[in-house]
Order: sequence, then structure tokens, then C-alpha cells
Amino acid sequence: MGGTESRQGNSAKDDARAEITVVGRVQGVGFRGFARGHATALGLRGWVRNRYDGAVELVVEGERHKIERFVALLREGPPWARVDRVDVRWVTYQGEFASFSVRG
Repeated sequence: MGGTESRQGNSAKDDARAEITVVGRVQGVGFRGFARGHATALGLRGWVRNRYDGAVELVVEGERHKIERFVALLREGPPWARVDRVDVRWVTYQGEFASFSVRG
């Protein structure tokens, strides 16, 4: 069994998708860049964007344990942020992203 076959086997059972909303003082404090950096380091794919209501919204795909680690990092946030709440909704994995990006 080659490395690719093993990885494909793991991906099929471990891949997950989460829709995340972060509430608090999370805009204008480098939160999107913080999220992109950690998502990329963890090998996650998806996007992050500011919402009009002051929250930050993310959609992320990858291995579930890595997403869980990512959520823990989001709860901490960058130094100038104040994270009041992180809501996570686990949804069906779609495999639609090639990388992690910052949107509007």
C-alpha cells in the first residue's frame, strides 16, 4: 500500500466541514489573517469573511481533529481581539475548496 492510498483511506473517513461564526470584537483586529494563517498551517481549506453585523464567518473543510484544533485557536483569537462566542455547525463535507482564502 502506497502513501497516497493510505491518505485517501484516511481522508474518506476523517474529512469534515464546519460553518463557524465568531462573535465579539473580531473585526479590525487582524482576525481574518489570523484565521487564514492557522487554517493554512493546519492544512484546512475554505474561507473567512467579515459579516455586516460585526461577526466573522468561516467555512472550513479538512480532517475533523484539525478543524477542532482550529476552533480552539479561534476561541483564543489574535492579541487585539475579544472573542465572546464561537458557534460551530458541523455539516456534510463537500470537498469544494482547494485552499483557504479571505473574502470581503
